[in-house]
Amino acid sequence: METKSWKDIKDTVYGKKGTERRDELDRDFESFKIGLLLRNARQEKKLTQEQLAELIDKKRTYISRVENNGSNLTLKTLFEIVEKGLGAKVNISIEI
Repeated sequence: METKSWKDIKDTVYGKKGTERRDELDRDFESFKIGLLLRNARQEKKLTQEQLAELIDKKRTYISRVENNGSNLTLKTLFEIVEKGLGAKVNISIEI
């Protein structure tokens, strides 16, 4: 049995990069990563979701949704969470 790489599996199941289904998968994964990064940063700061929510005038359930799936997060809110809530900086890159 031939072993396939994760890239080969994604190409087979979701299509190659540039196809609509594959691009959607990649966007969803990036959103998921944002949520994980925010959760890890919050935990490093030893803040609860409730405490972080209070710092940025949001509800705890909102913070939970963002951490579990970073989609539908505006850049404005991302900056509020990171800068105002966590006292950190946002670093965004674009790949071409």
